[in-house]
Amino acid sequence: MKPPPARRAELDEVIVNIELTLASIVQGLALSFLAENAGTLLSQGRSFAWPYAFVALLIILLFWSRALIHTLTLIRWPLEFVHNFFYFGCALIEVMAFMHLADPFLWFTLNAVFALAVWALFLHDLRLIRMRSADSVGPVGSRLYAIVEADQWMNIRISMPMVLLFCAGAAPAIHRYPGFWIDRHWHFLLVGCQGLGLLGYLIYVVRWFNRMTPIISATRAEWRDDVEQLTD
Repeated sequence: MKPPPARRAELDEVIVNIELTLASIVQGLALSFLAENAGTLLSQGRSFAWPYAFVALLIILLFWSRALIHTLTLIRWPLEFVHNFFYFGCALIEVMAFMHLADPFLWFTLNAVFALAVWALFLHDLRLIRMRSADSVGPVGSRLYAIVEADQWMNIRISMPMVLLFCAGAAPAIHRYPGFWIDRHWHFLLVGCQGLGLLGYLIYVVRWFNRMTPIISATRAEWRDDVEQLTD
């Protein structure tokens, strides 16, 4: 049964709180696994794990940041189960990767799987963008979702394919030529490139969100105004 319009704003707030809590919990669990595994390796004198731990932290920050932006721009009632299931799946792959900080081959292999899962999540969320575009008949909302959809396609067409290709190329290279990549420590070049790429992308995400904050606030105000008009 469709809820009365007066209840839509309240239900939106409930769903937003659920999304924010879920994203924080799953990434908090990933961080706890990272801290435990990295601490164990470093206590054993395996200092080469530091670059991998740093990159893993960037992955957590990026996933949480993108989840936060997604929640503030797209999430309304009703709850989107499949989208949230993706969060659990991605967190599982993250944890598996974080458990192999000392194995460059498995690290890049699992990062390739993680990139594939995030790519699928971006594709799935196109439907949510179109749903919110239909909800937002105001001028500010229309502008917001044009920008959000353009950013989404940028990630689908450029960012995630680049990450996937890099990790999917690094893993077989390490496996085929371990003497060069492992014994001579050239794997640090690979993880260094990965870290620089993720750091640059994190800076882009933070700056993008800062620019979009006024538009996001105005759009959510339009949603509330629409609900109030329906109840008058």
